[in-house]
Amino acid sequence: MTALSEYERLEAPGLWRAAPGDQRSEVVVSMGNATLIITDMRDRVLTHWSIPAINRANPGQLPALYHPDGDAGETLELAEPEAQMIDAIEKLRTGIARQRPKPGRLRLGMILGSAVAIGALAIFWLPGAVRDHALRVVPAVKRAQIGAALEREMQSVTGPPCRAPGGVSALARLGQRIPATRGTGTLRVVRGGVAGTATLPGGTILIHRALVEDFEEPDVVAGYIVAERLRARAHDPLGRLLDHAGLTAAFRLLTTGDPGTDALRSYAEYLLADAPTMAVPDDVLLEGFKAWSIRAAPYAYARDISGESTLALIEADPYAGELPPPLLSDGDWLRLQGICGG
Repeated sequence: MTALSEYERLEAPGLWRAAPGDQRSEVVVSMGNATLIITDMRDRVLTHWSIPAINRANPGQLPALYHPDGDAGETLELAEPEAQMIDAIEKLRTGIARQRPKPGRLRLGMILGSAVAIGALAIFWLPGAVRDHALRVVPAVKRAQIGAALEREMQSVTGPPCRAPGGVSALARLGQRIPATRGTGTLRVVRGGVAGTATLPGGTILIHRALVEDFEEPDVVAGYIVAERLRARAHDPLGRLLDHAGLTAAFRLLTTGDPGTDALRSYAEYLLADAPTMAVPDDVLLEGFKAWSIRAAPYAYARDISGESTLALIEADPYAGELPPPLLSDGDWLRLQGICGG
């Protein structure tokens, strides 16, 4: 994404629609750090789109119509006079496409790899070695695509992400306040299915609506986001998918760039029903709360209202004696609580 630097100050007007049937609204589109930032005419952030995950619905036609990968209902329209912004988006999309692994080259690499494996069976025929090799070579763009496909498989249970416009903007601001250290860091609130939070390959975090609706302060959902970011750092979400799907999915990912629909469907069912929550040690959690400037006690009491099992987090809260920078304004918190529309 080195080409982003020449577009850092590029802005253009456009027409944005959050969902099918919604009225299109005038917005301002600007280039961010690997994202398109969409703001309303009052300079309020409505949403962020990851540039690697942007699709064009009408190649070669004008006005240009874009949407996020996997969500054709949310659209951004750029008129012909905004040719500079359109050219910038297309240049970046083309550059990313060139960097994506080509199935033919992957297959050739596997053939050569098999020849090497004959002399070193213990390396490439062991399931753990194949899994680890896949995690090393799969690029961030492909991880995001796998995460988007997995999210679609889960939506029969979770429903589509909650998208009340004011809530989407507030959620984007919360994501900026608790930035990811890797991956997209996208946050989505869903109506059901997940127990608290879940991280998908590529970095998207699904958040159960109860975490924003059932508590009086945003510190609780912020704490769950911190815990989820730390959990994903320790337990690669794509690695967890391959652990569940097995050796066949890992080989398929290496040879075709796709673990397969059956593997995604099976893992989606597992995440929604049986997947255990990987524990994050208290000392790691406390370091995370300190790094992101968030109180630990609200999260601790949300996990255990008595505080008995989370006493270490409460007593060592890095902000027990002072208030960290605010997470959201009162208005944004109210808008976020209404993101699912009641």
